[in-house]
Amino acid sequence: MKKLLKWNGHTHTSFCRHGSSAAIEEYIREAIRLGFKRYTLSEHPPLPVNLVPDPELMRELAMEQHELPDYLTAAKRIKERYEDQIDVLVGLELDYLEGNESFSEEMVDRTGKELEDLLVSVHYLPGRGGMRCIDYTPLDFRENLLSYYGSMDIIVEEYFDRVEQAVIWAGRLPGRKRLGHLNLIQKFHTVLPEADWEQADQRIRALIPLLKKSGVGIDVNTAGLRVPTCGKPYVPEWFIQLCLEQKIECVFGSDAHRPADVGSGWDWYAAAMERAEVL
Repeated sequence: MKKLLKWNGHTHTSFCRHGSSAAIEEYIREAIRLGFKRYTLSEHPPLPVNLVPDPELMRELAMEQHELPDYLTAAKRIKERYEDQIDVLVGLELDYLEGNESFSEEMVDRTGKELEDLLVSVHYLPGRGGMRCIDYTPLDFRENLLSYYGSMDIIVEEYFDRVEQAVIWAGRLPGRKRLGHLNLIQKFHTVLPEADWEQADQRIRALIPLLKKSGVGIDVNTAGLRVPTCGKPYVPEWFIQLCLEQKIECVFGSDAHRPADVGSGWDWYAAAMERAEVL
């Protein structure tokens, strides 16, 4: 087995309104202390105005348009300041927004020369009153998604329809890109009605040829391990094996929203990668 690069490919910063106010330096110093060699800053970029119907939630989801240049400047400054200790990549976690893809495409066009790494994630589905977050709260999920679709199985199918579209769309974007937390739909699975997760696994398995064709990697996101209503990573271990067999890039992502989360889940990831390599 070749030596595993200690790289955290999914992290957030003080520009995240639903995360910690800790300075970016605190995250980087923690990454250095833990022995990471590469670190991607992948903050949520601006979203279309009034994407979700709840104004208070809307303010928490992402930075505003005028903050994006400030974020990129801060990220580049950090990259240069710590270049002798860790390889910092300037990136974004883009949302796949069905019907509104041009919003993100125009943003990438404006900032593309400054971006070194991209994550593409699905956080939103059409729901009661408009677009709804799938990962906000179990109560919100029940009231604004489950009541709208009528069953978990329908929601899961709708979610993976958009994940497939996200992979195809991401393949058209420039540079390195990965699919973020592909199984985020399971965040609240222990407190929601049961779904046919075997069918969901079939949808996940069907992503392999799409990922291969599109040149899109996988964010092996361990944040679900920290969520009491999930208790497992957002990428099944068996899927890692399939990706490696097809030479689809698999990169650890702690999805850190505070410095203490920087290394969270690395041990599980490293062990899973080792098991996959030797099978």
